[in-house]
Amino acid sequence: MDVLQAVCQTLEQVKAKKPLVHQLTNFVTANDCANVTLALGASPVMTNDPGEVEEMVSFASALVLNIGTLNGQLVDSMILAGRAAAVKGIPVIFDPVGVGATKLRTQAAERIIREIPLAVIRGNMSEIKTLAGINEGIRGVDSTAGHEQGQMVAANLSKRLGCVVAITGAVDIIAREDEVYHITNGHPLLADVTGTGCMSTALTGCCCGVADPVIGAIAGIAVMGIAGEIAQKSLAEKEGLGTFRVRLIDAISAMNGDTFKTYAKIKGA
Repeated sequence: MDVLQAVCQTLEQVKAKKPLVHQLTNFVTANDCANVTLALGASPVMTNDPGEVEEMVSFASALVLNIGTLNGQLVDSMILAGRAAAVKGIPVIFDPVGVGATKLRTQAAERIIREIPLAVIRGNMSEIKTLAGINEGIRGVDSTAGHEQGQMVAANLSKRLGCVVAITGAVDIIAREDEVYHITNGHPLLADVTGTGCMSTALTGCCCGVADPVIGAIAGIAVMGIAGEIAQKSLAEKEGLGTFRVRLIDAISAMNGDTFKTYAKIKGA
């Protein structure tokens, strides 16, 4: 499979089809998730009331579930939306933010995995290792686990759950069973802006709305890394995180196949 060509076609399809991406997400990062969705060319809807999520998701091309700011009603809404998506064959992308940090998060993640067929799980190393039963430590919603055996963990969890597993970090790992890819795009400033992981999940949802889940995950995650590199390069001496955040969205908005091919650092394992 020519991954670069497939991703470039996916980016074109997002802009052409403008897929509706229904996101039940973190209220801290919802605005940025909606903005990067629009920047890539898709259309966001962020509704989460249990009275309308089933109807709303029926119009969508992808569903994103993000447990960053949890409450009981939101989990119930996620289950309702996820089941409705499954009936219609709509891909569900799950971001298990902070799983393992509290019982509520862990139980919510377990319920989502148990009750909803997932297309992609996107998390940091600590979150994915926790889902795999390897709890090496988590602080709040930040990853404290190392990258040892990350490829094996992602591949094994993918086999067990029957979905694509994406681990984001200094080196991103995307696995669909034994099909594994590494992405080395990105910049350390991405870790200093709240919600870049959530935004990566939103971008993955945009791309999965028009593409196979493994290509969708590669596309969404690589676009964020490349945009981070471009945004950092554009900064003047006294410009900092606020400008970087705005330039990040600008870079996503300007992303096209030529830019992607120029910057992309993707290798099959």
